[in-house]
Amino acid sequence: MKIALDIMGGDFAPEEAIKGVQLFFDEYQGQDVHLLLIGQPEAANEYMHLLESHKGKFTFVEASEVIGMNEHPTKALKEKQNSSIAIGFGMLQAKKVDALIGAGNTGAMMVGAMYSVKNIDGVQRPTIGSPVPRADGGANLLLDVGLNADCKPENLVQFAVLGSMYAKHVTGIDNPKVGLLNIGEEEGKGNILAQATYPLLKEQKDINFVGNVEGRSVFDNKVVDVIVCEGFVGNVMLKMMESMHHIFVTERNLKDEYLDSLDYEQFGGIPILGINDIVIIGHGISHATAFKNMIENARRNVAADLPNILKSYFKAEA
Repeated sequence: MKIALDIMGGDFAPEEAIKGVQLFFDEYQGQDVHLLLIGQPEAANEYMHLLESHKGKFTFVEASEVIGMNEHPTKALKEKQNSSIAIGFGMLQAKKVDALIGAGNTGAMMVGAMYSVKNIDGVQRPTIGSPVPRADGGANLLLDVGLNADCKPENLVQFAVLGSMYAKHVTGIDNPKVGLLNIGEEEGKGNILAQATYPLLKEQKDINFVGNVEGRSVFDNKVVDVIVCEGFVGNVMLKMMESMHHIFVTERNLKDEYLDSLDYEQFGGIPILGINDIVIIGHGISHATAFKNMIENARRNVAADLPNILKSYFKAEA
């Protein structure tokens, strides 16, 4: 499989991206992954010696431009056709790679996904999901976590299907349990969106819907595997987890295995679900460990052939 990585994306590019590639190849024993590193040679040359022992496992693809973190996404993609992000999406669209990873301008990554890769036919809105670490060492999948701040009930139902299929085919959970994030467990609880979504999820035969789940169950390993909510709430929860790690681990220096698992570096980037190809978006402040885990995440998505599984499902639904 071929995976493209924008090494110019992120606050610490390209150093941390290249170190992440080194970590991945140092740990991954398989021979099926070839990385295409997209970047500016003058910026990357200082760090390429780190990959000396992994020659043959990657190809460097030159990009003469970079889209900055604060540039307007649509305008930058249109005007900077030779940027690392634009080249990556061009390769993905031309089927030269199986996945694209980027930790740069999130807006540009999203615009590229929507207008270059596009939605799978039948998917109303793509979604992004994030792992929520559990005390048992596993993780629940929370979605949406910021792409769709305002949703209709039908959107949440599709998110449930997308998340359930991701949990089954990529993370290997048989018949994953799906819950609707709410302020109470009883049917009929919540705002208008939650009340309208519940009966639709209950009728959805392709998921294992177990009902409403409260916030205290988000980190629980006994209740659900997939948690559905609108992106406004999901993003608040995601940023809250990041804050918990920063306060207790970074600032107070507490030593705890579970608190360590809340570090975003441990799960790297998050996939956009519901588009025709695999795109993984990383945090702008990603370091080497996060990039390593982004690559592993992309590898598992490609190995599962998730986009084609989703295409087949929604084609049958049409």
